[in-house]
Amino acid sequence: MKHPSLRTLSALTATSAVALVGAACTKADESGEGSAEPTQRVTDGATLKAGDYSAEGSYTTPGGEERLRVDLSLDSDGTVSAVKVTPEGVHPNSKRFQAKFAGGIADVVVGKPIASLNVDKVAGSSLSSGGFNAALDDIVAQAQG
Repeated sequence: MKHPSLRTLSALTATSAVALVGAACTKADESGEGSAEPTQRVTDGATLKAGDYSAEGSYTTPGGEERLRVDLSLDSDGTVSAVKVTPEGVHPNSKRFQAKFAGGIADVVVGKPIASLNVDKVAGSSLSSGGFNAALDDIVAQAQG
């Protein structure tokens, strides 16, 4: 019986490791959990006015440009106290992912400072976050003015 060479065993081990990492990433991506990475959305020395704000954000999908509406409340220290995303998607996939995003966004951003929010993925929806972050930029501009 012929035994596999060291090169063959190394290649199989590397392929298996890549497959396991890929499976783990896929599982984490489908977990539905949301994430928000820190960013610097407010310039140094700027103050934000507490209140209720609304903005629309757009983002690009394979099917074209999509939009969503963000209604957000800020506390006097710039912390998000409430958020509501209203899906405005046109294409079926966008409607589905925006609905998932809208259902999970509050768990990701409420209680966090708007100045450092950069939403990445929520409830398995990653493209909707582009529209949400664009709306956040508009809301911060409103709150600074």
